[in-house]
Amino acid sequence: MSVAAQTRAGVRVNDYDVIVVGAGFSGLYALHRLRKLGFSTRVLERGSGVGGTWFWNRYPGARCDIESVDYCYSFSEELLDDWTWTERYAAQPEILRYLDHVADRFDLRRDIELNAEVESAHFEDQRDRWMITTTQRERFTCRWCVMATGNLSTIKRPAFAGLGEFEGEWFHTGQWPPEGVDFSRKRVAVIGSGSTAIQAIPQIARQADQLYVFQRTPNYSMPAQNRPLSLEEQREVVSDYARRRKFAQASDAGIPFPAPTKAVFEVTPAERHRMFEEGWSRGGINSLSYAFTDFFSNHAANSTAAEFTRQKIREIVRDPEVAEALCPYQHIGTKRTCVDINYFETYNRDNVHLIDLRREPLQQITGRGIRTDAGEYEVDSIVFAIGFDAMTGALREIDIRGANGASLSEHWSEGPRTYLGLAMAGFPNMFTVTGPGSPSVLSNMVVSIEQHVDWISDCIEAMRARGVTRVQATDEAEQDWVQHVSTLAEGTLYPLAQSWYVGANIPGKPRVFMPYVAGCGTYRQECDAVAADGYRGFALKTRSESSPAQERVSA
Repeated sequence: MSVAAQTRAGVRVNDYDVIVVGAGFSGLYALHRLRKLGFSTRVLERGSGVGGTWFWNRYPGARCDIESVDYCYSFSEELLDDWTWTERYAAQPEILRYLDHVADRFDLRRDIELNAEVESAHFEDQRDRWMITTTQRERFTCRWCVMATGNLSTIKRPAFAGLGEFEGEWFHTGQWPPEGVDFSRKRVAVIGSGSTAIQAIPQIARQADQLYVFQRTPNYSMPAQNRPLSLEEQREVVSDYARRRKFAQASDAGIPFPAPTKAVFEVTPAERHRMFEEGWSRGGINSLSYAFTDFFSNHAANSTAAEFTRQKIREIVRDPEVAEALCPYQHIGTKRTCVDINYFETYNRDNVHLIDLRREPLQQITGRGIRTDAGEYEVDSIVFAIGFDAMTGALREIDIRGANGASLSEHWSEGPRTYLGLAMAGFPNMFTVTGPGSPSVLSNMVVSIEQHVDWISDCIEAMRARGVTRVQATDEAEQDWVQHVSTLAEGTLYPLAQSWYVGANIPGKPRVFMPYVAGCGTYRQECDAVAADGYRGFALKTRSESSPAQERVSA
């Protein structure tokens, strides 16, 4: 289909079939897939390069917590054949090179507009089209809008008293300078103790003269057991990759690892300890959680893994007081489990100092450093590793208005509401990739992204074939899905944690458990059933109709 341009109120407006917002893993694949189907498609990306979260998060130690051979696209055998990973867990520069390679290999850049930050997306009821406006005042219209904005795209901004008075330099890990930062001969403070901090701290400690870690809540972390990947090993994986990916797609977490078959107390304490030790030695985000069936649902079962991990920390960290300060006591795995390379070992260094903010709360930033109840720590640089407004932040930053001018921010005022994590009632012809209500951050994101993009593309193609100009989730379907996601979560330990899964890290954010916990395989079946049943739960309008109708479209 051709791309049209028109002038409206003296402003040039570019018209496309589909506008995709974001050029990370989701946006690149969406562009490739939709373009192959013959849809004129434009990707709008706020960054100066492709890569999404891997473009922005360049902090020292940034690395994926899913194995490289699984954290990649599977849609092209040729792409699998011509890319070689160097490590078991790829670091940020390598993942960004991979995404640049994908953009070039499939000639995607010609349909990507960089430095194009979307400011608003308004649905035009009379035309069944979206009007997209960027902060540069460029305008685009489209029949279909795909929000590929990512789950960890909007940073939590530091709001510490006195920050404006600090005389040194400060950085946020989610907006790291592309040229990097040299901490040599400097006194550095890191505020935060989540996944980002756990990756960055060992790297900064090797550079800095002195490193002060300000920790409010200790977190569990599994050893990555990272290592180089041999060419032979990768060739073996690729040779049977279709089977490997199919296994991952049917799994809970989107990784090709066998599901557990026994509960914690169905085995002896000695056998349980042996299985935990095997997981620790294997490494990775699922080191312990994939050992037993009741890890996320039974408090006593979860506690066995938590105590195992605390004992590991006590064995690694030589100072007993520091070790105990690093020991978490919440459920393990209900906040994002971290994966590290020598994180706990870093506290054995003479230049690393742990400041336990539970004992000495942070008062304010000063001109020379950070003041707690115990005194002032003078530093030259501050690194804020304080995370993101996860899953909803990137969408709520955009002024999105659907049918009859409905505001998405108002629609989500009591927490995000979606149907399948793919669409929202009252927001026609708009789809979200790995949105709230889908497995998203509880899964291998690339597996979930490919499934979402395929489903969305198939839906748009089916709508075109039938002459449908408007498709939107019904209120009833959305409400039922929100309740379904909530009921599933309530059967687990997840909602008990003060995690970013429920928005607990953002003041004033509604406390709603956002991901779908039943796993990638079950979720895929739910989505496929909706499509097979004529896109059940969606209201459709054809060109000949003047108002939405509950018409079924053949898949």
